[in-house]
Amino acid sequence: MPEVIFNGPEGRLEGRYQPGKEPNAPVAIVLHPHPQFGGTMNNQIVYNLFYMFAERGFSVLRFNSRGVGRSQGVFDHGIGELSDAAAALDWLQTINRESRGCWIAGFSFGAWIGMQLLMRRPEVEGFISVSPPENLYDFSFLAPCPSSGLIIHGDKDRVAPPSSVQKLVDKLKTQKGITIEQQIVEGANHFYEGKIDELTTRCAEYLDRRRQEIADGGGR
Repeated sequence: MPEVIFNGPEGRLEGRYQPGKEPNAPVAIVLHPHPQFGGTMNNQIVYNLFYMFAERGFSVLRFNSRGVGRSQGVFDHGIGELSDAAAALDWLQTINRESRGCWIAGFSFGAWIGMQLLMRRPEVEGFISVSPPENLYDFSFLAPCPSSGLIIHGDKDRVAPPSSVQKLVDKLKTQKGITIEQQIVEGANHFYEGKIDELTTRCAEYLDRRRQEIADGGGR
C-alpha cells in the first residue's frame, strides 16, 4: 500500500493509496473522524472501509487532513478540511483519468465533510456515511442531496444520537430521484466497539448491491 504525498491548499498532505488493477477502476476516498479528538487516516473504521474498497478493485485513497500526522497546516473547523478533501479527490481523479465511478465514505466528522464534498461533485455515484453527527454540525447544505447512499449508525451512540441521525435520514428520504438507505447496528456506540466487523460487512454488502444495480442500469 503506497504512501503518497500530494499538494493540498495549505501544503503537503499525506495519504495511503491503493491503485486498482484495471485502468478504468472506480475511485473512492475515505475521510477520517475529527482531528482534535484523535481522528486520523489510521482510524480502524477508516482503515477497514479503505480495504473494503480495495478488495473490490477500486483505486482508493485515505489521507490525513491538515495538521494531522505529517500533513501540513492547522485544523480549520471543517472549512479547510473540506478543501483538503476536494484536493485529495482531484489528485485521485488526476491519476485515474479513465475511472468509471466515484464513491465517498466518511466516519463521524468525516461523514460531514464527505457529504459536503458530495454536493460539489456531480460525478459521485454513491456514498457511505457512518454515524453522521447531525446534532453537532449543520447538514442543511444537502438541498437536495445529489446521489443515493447509505447512512449507518449505532443505536447506543451518544456522540451522534439515533434521534438526530433519524432527523437527517427523514429529511433526505423526502427527496425524489435518490434512495437513502438507513441501517442501524444494534448495540453499537459511536466507535463501534466490538461491532466494527459487523459495520464493515454491512457497508460491503451495501456497496456490492448498489454497484450491481448501477451496472444493471439503475441505482443512482
